[in-house]
Amino acid sequence: MRYRSVQRRASTQKGFTLLELLVVMVIIGLLAGYVAPKYFSQVGKSEVKAAQAQIDAIEKALDQYRLDVGRYPATEQGLGSLVTRPANESKWQGPYLKKMVPPDPWGRPYVYRNPGEHSEFDLYSYGKDGQPGGSGDAADITNW
Repeated sequence: MRYRSVQRRASTQKGFTLLELLVVMVIIGLLAGYVAPKYFSQVGKSEVKAAQAQIDAIEKALDQYRLDVGRYPATEQGLGSLVTRPANESKWQGPYLKKMVPPDPWGRPYVYRNPGEHSEFDLYSYGKDGQPGGSGDAADITNW
C-alpha cells in the first residue's frame, strides 16, 4: 500500500507551473540581452582582422611578384596578375597566390593602386560601409 501512495503523489506532480516557465524565460532573456551585444561586437572585430590578414598575404604576394619581375604590377594589371600571367611579362614566375584574390570580408574587391599615394603601392578596403574614411568597423583597412 505504501508504494501506491508514493506513486500517486509522483504522478500528480509532473510538469512545471506557468510561473516557473515565465521565470526561466525572463532569466534566458536577460542573459541573451547581456551576451548578444558582446558577441556581435566581436564579429565586427573578426572581419577587420580578417581583412588585415588578407591585405598582409596579398602584400607578400606582391613583394614576390616584384622580386621576380622587377616591379609591382601596374594599377591596370591589378591584383589578377598575381594569379594569371600578364601579357608580355616574360619574367613572371607565378602564380603568387593559390587562388584568385578574395573579396574583402564585406564582399567588395580590394583597391590596388600603383604608384600609391601613401607607399610604393596602396592596397586597401573601404571597410564595412564601403565608403572612404569612417571609424570603427567602417574604417578603411590599409597597408600603410
